[in-house]
Amino acid sequence: MSGHSKWHTIKHKKGALDAKRGKVFTKLIKEITVAARVGGGDPDANARLRKAVSDAKGANMPNDTIARAIRRGTGEEEGVSYEEITYEGYGPGGVAVMVDSMTDNRNRTVAEIRHMFSKNGGNLGTTGAVNWMFEKKGYIVVAKSAKPEDELFEIVTDAGAEDLRDDGDNFEIITSPDDFDAVLEAVKKAGLEPEVAEVELLPKEYKKLEGQEAKQMLKLMESLEDHDDVQKVSANFDISEADMASA
Repeated sequence: MSGHSKWHTIKHKKGALDAKRGKVFTKLIKEITVAARVGGGDPDANARLRKAVSDAKGANMPNDTIARAIRRGTGEEEGVSYEEITYEGYGPGGVAVMVDSMTDNRNRTVAEIRHMFSKNGGNLGTTGAVNWMFEKKGYIVVAKSAKPEDELFEIVTDAGAEDLRDDGDNFEIITSPDDFDAVLEAVKKAGLEPEVAEVELLPKEYKKLEGQEAKQMLKLMESLEDHDDVQKVSANFDISEADMASA
């Protein structure tokens, strides 16, 4: 699991830089808008919207910006209409990649994503090519120094977590999507601030990459996640600490 949590930690640390470029706000506004359109504008009755609003507040998005995005989603205010599309493909070394996007121009987006794959040693696949290699789970990462393992295990399993994994510097908490909110609340009540807290596609198994393939894979991940239409990228790579640092 090491490549997974390390990549998330790197993303978490570069989040402040992304926010300066406005990318975090752009992606969060899209997620709020679509979540409100799909499940309604009340965060208490819409778990996806509740998570999106929480993430937006965590990124210091102004309340009026959040409210405006919700109104756009519910149709109370005019705005761009976004379409959700998931792309599947292969990265260097045959790594499986899932790309969740929101776009107002599907032709533009697919052309640009296809180009990113081919430029970085991969290729875009067809629907169903790799999604069977992933399963949707709640995924929470806590620094290993935050709590003793036995204590954390008791906290999260009592709240409904499926598993607690030791990943070197971090503990990874795995939940079902339905139990994610309860487990996250238990973690926060214990005084812990997660480095990552998402419901996402987790790989069922991992491919080890080294050297040039590892560097290419990290470049592919960075370019995909930097794209304005891309909301989330999942991939089943595992890369060593040394290759992460030298990329």
